[in-house]
Amino acid sequence: MKNLKQLFINKKSDILSVFVTAGYPKLNSLEQNILDLEKSGVDLIEVGIPFSDPMADGKTIQDSSEIALKNGMNLTVLIQQLKQIRQKTTIPLVLMGYLNPVYQFGIEKLLQFCNEQHIEGMIIPDISVEEYKQNYKSIFEKYGISLIFIVTPNTSIKRLNEIDELSTTFTYLVSSASVTGAAGEFGKEHIKGFEYIKTQNLKTPVLVGFGIHNKNTFNIVCQYFNGAIVGSAFIRFVSEAKYKINDFVSDLIGNTK
Repeated sequence: MKNLKQLFINKKSDILSVFVTAGYPKLNSLEQNILDLEKSGVDLIEVGIPFSDPMADGKTIQDSSEIALKNGMNLTVLIQQLKQIRQKTTIPLVLMGYLNPVYQFGIEKLLQFCNEQHIEGMIIPDISVEEYKQNYKSIFEKYGISLIFIVTPNTSIKRLNEIDELSTTFTYLVSSASVTGAAGEFGKEHIKGFEYIKTQNLKTPVLVGFGIHNKNTFNIVCQYFNGAIVGSAFIRFVSEAKYKINDFVSDLIGNTK
């Protein structure tokens, strides 16, 4: 079984993580998407748990969540799919979802499943640092699951250091204080934000998300941090399905891998 922490020990740069909405475009699309992404050289896959109000996500991912929910995707279905997928791949997987559906399903129940299936991390944007420390830290530690925190170029040094101390796998840096799905290139303000975070010398590896959609944006963030997370660009690709996943990944990473 490949290990999420080991990934960052073995590979210090040019790490590519791709976000996939579970249940999109079809209820059973997840398995083939994950297997194809792994074959194409992706290092880490973030599996999105569809939610009706994904506040950190832009229109592309919101629309994919809405379709996935209509297709019948929920955490019970996702768990069954992931059990089957885990029999076919050892690629590191991270679950991304919001507190409401996770809480309703049962946090301990989900963390136990993650432990059993070697899913070592979760991203839950609407759990604050304070809430995590007070209510959830002990249970995440009980099952050996890392809660991956999100930071921005506006996060204070004090907060960055606090999150860095709590993090056990990697930190998710959003490229700007906005929602996912930006399709432009990085400007001076983005670079200034990257330089600010870089100078803090965080002990935890950093992956950058929001706005990574081509080779240029991928290469820029990899100059500053350990790698990038591609979300909306992949969802748009899936919805159009004009070419193979291998070509999508190759267009992103070029000869960097």
